[in-house]
Amino acid sequence: MAIEGKTEARTQKIRLGMVGGGSGAFIGGVHRMAARIDDHFELVAGALSSTAEKSLASGRELGLDPERCYGSFEEMAENESARPDGIEAVSIVTPNHVHYPAAKAFLERGIHVICDKPLTSNLEDAKKLKAVADQSKALFVLTHNYTGYPMVRHARELVRSGELGDIRLVQMEYPQDWLAEPIEQTGQKQAAWRTDPKQSGAGGSTGDIGTHAYNLGCFISGLEVEELAADVHTFVAGRKLDDNAHVMLRFKAKGGGMPAKGLLWCSQVAVGHENGLKVRVYGTKAGIEWVQADPNYLWFTRLGEPKQLITRGGAGAGASAQRVTRIPGGHPEGYLEAFATIYTEAAAAINAAKTGTAVDPAVVYPTIDDGVKGVAFVEACVASSKGNGAWVKV
Repeated sequence: MAIEGKTEARTQKIRLGMVGGGSGAFIGGVHRMAARIDDHFELVAGALSSTAEKSLASGRELGLDPERCYGSFEEMAENESARPDGIEAVSIVTPNHVHYPAAKAFLERGIHVICDKPLTSNLEDAKKLKAVADQSKALFVLTHNYTGYPMVRHARELVRSGELGDIRLVQMEYPQDWLAEPIEQTGQKQAAWRTDPKQSGAGGSTGDIGTHAYNLGCFISGLEVEELAADVHTFVAGRKLDDNAHVMLRFKAKGGGMPAKGLLWCSQVAVGHENGLKVRVYGTKAGIEWVQADPNYLWFTRLGEPKQLITRGGAGAGASAQRVTRIPGGHPEGYLEAFATIYTEAAAAINAAKTGTAVDPAVVYPTIDDGVKGVAFVEACVASSKGNGAWVKV
């Protein structure tokens, strides 16, 4: 499957529904744009808000049939599964506590699920949802969108090919400053639910952005974390969830080698940082560094040699990066395109399932297993910090 602008056979668009993402919801708009970029999906139904009236109003703004604007995800799952032209896939873009019941309702009806991260608000629900997904014929895709960047794919390819040698160190950081003040107390919608344990779960910054950094470090390095020690803290007075965390990681040994070590910092009170996601991986032969603010560049350095800058669409980019590159080098691609890559990978897997054919081995997307690991990471961080930074198995 080539994403780059080339003539290719077009299959019928996948009929898509959406849970959440109504008027004023940032991530809902992102998902809709991402689903449209490569033109594999058509939004036809939605339970876009917590009330029938708001859902209908949001649906009308998006041009949906009023009869397919539902007051609840339960109603949507039941009605759409009974229609001959019902949705084939659903995007779930709600606060975390709704992910489990909503995904369960659609998976049980054989409707593919594309869900925002983290998987659920707690590990118990994550494990229960995995059990449902394992029994369902439908696919589950988790939108850790940063894995869709071409240079992230190339970084992963470099590690898998042995260019870095045995991995020794993995460093991840994700600092922001948008919660440096208690804006949740002003009624700011995005801040309000993310700092509410009833909606977000046990993790604040650890769940919202720490899971992204954690997933990305593991995705690139190919390693799994065995245990961690965390210092999780809340700096803003009155806030109910963490807004900063420092985490030490010990990875599982791979191939009989020495276990790698890791560091993860996530913060939403780091003044001066808008969205400072960065990953560095160091092996016995070479090191790599990728920064989301300049996503079209990857620094690669062999031991004893000058640093090499590899560019998206450039001569040094490998097949895995070229496969998800849409436009020539020098024309920047960014956040929305990376998000769209996850949707396009999902479309490839869904279409393969529809035709009963094997999915292309090159298709890569975060799964229910990645989601469970992310929630386990959050709960391990909280447990470790309560134990004064004690090492906790993940």
